[in-house]
Amino acid sequence: MNMHDSERLAGLLEEAGYRKSASGAAPDVVVFNTCAVRENADNRLYGNLGHLLPVKNSRPGMQIAVGGCLAQKDRAAITDRAPWVDVVFGTHNIGSLPALLERARIEQTAQVEIAESLERFPSVLPARRESPYSAWVAISVGCNNTCTFCIVPSLRGREEDRRPGDVLAEIRALVGDGVLEVTLLGQNVNSYGTAFGDRLAFGKLLRACGEIDGLERVRFTSPHPKDFTDDVIAAMAQTPNVMPQLHMPLQSGSSAVLRAMRRAYRRDSYLTILDKVRAAIPDAAITTDIIVGFPGETEQDFADTLDVVRRARFVGAFTFQYSIRPGTPAASMPGQVPADVVAERYGRLVALVDEIALAENQGLVGREVEVLVAAGEGRKDEATRRMSGRARDNRLVHFTPSVNTLSASTGTAGTGSGDLPRPGDVVVTTVTKAAPHYLIADGAPLAVRRTPGGDAWLARAAAAGAGPAGQSGLADAGRSGQPVLLGMPAAARPA
Repeated sequence: MNMHDSERLAGLLEEAGYRKSASGAAPDVVVFNTCAVRENADNRLYGNLGHLLPVKNSRPGMQIAVGGCLAQKDRAAITDRAPWVDVVFGTHNIGSLPALLERARIEQTAQVEIAESLERFPSVLPARRESPYSAWVAISVGCNNTCTFCIVPSLRGREEDRRPGDVLAEIRALVGDGVLEVTLLGQNVNSYGTAFGDRLAFGKLLRACGEIDGLERVRFTSPHPKDFTDDVIAAMAQTPNVMPQLHMPLQSGSSAVLRAMRRAYRRDSYLTILDKVRAAIPDAAITTDIIVGFPGETEQDFADTLDVVRRARFVGAFTFQYSIRPGTPAASMPGQVPADVVAERYGRLVALVDEIALAENQGLVGREVEVLVAAGEGRKDEATRRMSGRARDNRLVHFTPSVNTLSASTGTAGTGSGDLPRPGDVVVTTVTKAAPHYLIADGAPLAVRRTPGGDAWLARAAAAGAGPAGQSGLADAGRSGQPVLLGMPAAARPA
């Protein structure tokens, strides 16, 4: 959701005349869109703000803005702790950022503006999307759950749903611009429809996405096990462009801990959901979220979590060491687990997750995979002479491109660099090696299919004067005079 909001913030600023700063350039405006889920987010924000102080002191007129969940939580405390911050805005009023920056510039004083309820649904705001071929589409904001460890509901508010027609209209417009893949976003996508009285709305929405010509891939995140129903599983299985991938947060494999978390499901019901998904979608790749060291977690509770991980055979997991979030019920619970115990358990969990993920990935060696080529997915692509992208089940694939690849669209052999796949194109290749977090395909691709997504990437790259494949730029905003640069400078740690 934060990535979606960041694209909206970039769109708002470009519409106001700002443009993204070039790599290595010193920007005039720095915007932090923050998270508040973990304590580490606080530490990183204030650390980065400290690093920026000497930069700002050396650049008269430079502005710093802080928004998102942490800003909604801390409010004016941010400018008290870092008085060189110019603007603080919350989760409900991201559309106010350009006006707040202008007001701070004119009045030469910090502007702190936090709304208590949603002013406008973020999706109605302009967006500067990072990818021209893959897009985030919010179907709801806020959350009605009361998990004892989570601060998000108090910062994002109660769930508000977009009408299905508005969601589908946005997706059709995106496809018209070259987008091949959308990810439907919500704090709990399965409760979508509650606001307008249709408990089956999410499954219907998935099926409706299947009727959009040109939309090749549909994903969603995140569901909640308590609301995950059979009609959604059926919609996933029966809608060809809904991908065989599911991110299903577990949080803990102990029913006692789940009860303390107020998660409203238990380990057996969770595993039953996975059994149903795999019965309907045998090749589904399932990932999860797990918290280690929740207050009161015993060694037996943790053993229960490891047992569920073994039985679930996750292909990946976002694992977290529990951290106290002030304002949540869990913060004052008895039985806070010592940090050294949490760290030791965390190490065992990560080792088990990686072991299982490696075994699951090794089972794909020798199999063909269809890869949507992506820019920025492979940090070592230049050194390894590979390209990267995501398989239909969302596994990361690093593959070796070939200039003599048979074109799936023409059936003829290519002869030059123009036959290399572009970000947004689709490649069919064979897996030759596996690691816990990715697949490698070093044989010649079996096919490359040019797509409207690749065309859109090429058009954006050409407009921005981009360099090698995998690098994309942004066109300048149409502001008269010298444009204002937006970004994060490389700031050295103060001496």
